[in-house]
Amino acid sequence: MGYIAGIFQFASKNNYFLFFILISKSMKNHDNNTVIKVAIADDHALFRAGVKTSLSSRRDVQMVAEAENGMQLLNLLKHIKPDVILLDIQMPVMDGLTALPEIKKLYPDVKVIMLSFLNDHSVISKMMEIGANSYLTKESGAEMIYDAIKGVYEQDFYFNELTNKALLSGLRTKRTNESSMPQDVQLTEKEITILKLMCDEKSTKEIADIVDLSPRTVEAIRDKLKTKTGTKSMAGLVMYAVKAGIVEQH
Repeated sequence: MGYIAGIFQFASKNNYFLFFILISKSMKNHDNNTVIKVAIADDHALFRAGVKTSLSSRRDVQMVAEAENGMQLLNLLKHIKPDVILLDIQMPVMDGLTALPEIKKLYPDVKVIMLSFLNDHSVISKMMEIGANSYLTKESGAEMIYDAIKGVYEQDFYFNELTNKALLSGLRTKRTNESSMPQDVQLTEKEITILKLMCDEKSTKEIADIVDLSPRTVEAIRDKLKTKTGTKSMAGLVMYAVKAGIVEQH
């Protein structure tokens, strides 16, 4: 079983409260013989070695590349295409926060799990907004690292207690402060339908089948939604959908 972030909105007088909880959801079907290719970028050789060792017993995961910083990782990605990247936030030359948007721009299908000793909600929320698929502390155990790799590969995101709290904190802050998102966004009925399906974690192909459009058209509408709402990632679209009241209460 996998987990997704369920978003609940409750009203009490004029105040609104948003809650993220973990909801059990079946994983998408994948070939049992699929091997997930993983790369890691971290400036601590011992940590890289520890992660490699912890994953070495997993038949469905293969470590294909290592880098000491973001710049070295970007150079490696010109020759090697991993499915998932474990990316440290704090590194010399180019840190993870700088490398993340470059990776997402050049290789949008690659899933990125951010790593750090930090548990600052504002930092985690920012990373999710600019494209991170999950966040783990570097104290996470081997099982959680493996679960996160499987989670982002199969479901695009892997939510845990830290990411849920960070996203909740970010949503509360956006409600309190003046939002940078466009206030008068006009979405078509088709765009709203597709946004709801994306928030329900439907794949591009599944959405295309439901709304009777080609996958390429669905991708174009997704990009248009990001432009209209002023968001940069799926996490940003989810935040917008909740704030705008598009996502219904579960």
